[in-house]
Amino acid sequence: MRTPTVLAGMALAALLSTPAMAERDQAENALEYRQGVFNAMAWSFGPMAAMVKNKMPYDAALFTKHAERVAFLAHLPLEGFIPDSRVGDTTAKQDVWDNADDFKAKMETMIEESARLATISKGGDLDAIRPQFGAVGNSCKSCHDDYRTE
Repeated sequence: MRTPTVLAGMALAALLSTPAMAERDQAENALEYRQGVFNAMAWSFGPMAAMVKNKMPYDAALFTKHAERVAFLAHLPLEGFIPDSRVGDTTAKQDVWDNADDFKAKMETMIEESARLATISKGGDLDAIRPQFGAVGNSCKSCHDDYRTE
């Protein structure tokens, strides 16, 4: 008779812990999502930075391809900063959630600057691209300075 009671207790504990587990999984998924988007952005920033710094030959078509990717990807990370998703191996400071309006404004600036870079890159003029590439970098740095741990 004791076995059914123990089994019922275990089943009840499992049912009660399911919402917490699902919430934890959602937070971990959000972390993985935003880190994946940021990694994809970094993948495109690398070649653009190398071209801007004359460390690799300038290829207008390749630069534009990467600039357009960054402009698209810039819209995505914000949705990965859901409440209570400062979990696991993250460099996001708690300030992301505590100062959500400022964080979102900085993310919007990155979106706008990235879109400008994609537009300017279509002209193929590296001298025109360089300052806008710097503006995108500064928008990233602004957020990193306030909302990312080293």
